[in-house]
Amino acid sequence: MSSIKQLSDQIPDFAKDVRLNLTSLMADETLSPQRKYGLLLASAIATRNAVLIAAMESAASAVMTSVAIAAAKAAANLMAMNNVYYRFAHLVSNPEYKTMPPRLRMNVIGDPGVDKSDFELWSLAVSAINGCGACIDAHEKTLRAAGVNSEAIQTAVRFAAIMQSVAIAIEAAGPDPSQARG
Repeated sequence: MSSIKQLSDQIPDFAKDVRLNLTSLMADETLSPQRKYGLLLASAIATRNAVLIAAMESAASAVMTSVAIAAAKAAANLMAMNNVYYRFAHLVSNPEYKTMPPRLRMNVIGDPGVDKSDFELWSLAVSAINGCGACIDAHEKTLRAAGVNSEAIQTAVRFAAIMQSVAIAIEAAGPDPSQARG
């Protein structure tokens, strides 16, 4: 049984729409396999749900190189840091913080090991999950400048939204497996 099927079976009946969205997401072929599975993995990591992360890493390993998997993990990790910092700088009322250098190492952006637009798309999805408007805007602008169309950008955010809802559905089901679909 595939990791995605096992994951789907853990989504409880009260979250049937989440299960249906996961099914449609997995059937979606509008993105290249690397973009798609990198999005799924980076988004899963951003949800911090171990079950979802394991399922997406297993699925990604069937279609992505170890370098690409590491890049998706790096995007999630880097955005975990940046989203906190830049969300603060954006939301704080004191404008002085916007002028201060962040002093955060981000070397992986220069050479993520994959196409930079893939890395940016994964970073955008994670930033959407983490709710950093400044990062969302910056990644969207970078993607548009790189020629990525609005449909691919919207798809990335839709994937992130579905991954977040899968994580919440699994957590809401709790430890009682009888609540999950059989």
